[in-house]
Amino acid sequence: MSVIFESTIKMAQDSREDWYIELKDMMSKSVEVCKDLQEYSKKVEELGALYGGNIDEVRWGKDENVPLHVMDIVRFEMSKLQRELEEEMGKPLIGEEQN
Repeated sequence: MSVIFESTIKMAQDSREDWYIELKDMMSKSVEVCKDLQEYSKKVEELGALYGGNIDEVRWGKDENVPLHVMDIVRFEMSKLQRELEEEMGKPLIGEEQN
């Protein structure tokens, strides 16, 4: 059975600026609410550890009410976090497949 997480960017109630990520484990149906990408990264790691670190897929989405400027902020934060992780690991997170 595949380990799939569903990540949805959502807006805090009555806000046009405050966002969070709802992280759903599709196998256990558990849901985590992450207030930022650092918390999200930690939760993905914790949930992934339950499956031996083997995550087959992370599906991304957003609620319809998430404004474009918030998506830009999230994308920027994601690329920043990716760079930090790559520096820490000493290799790219996303690389070309070796055949």
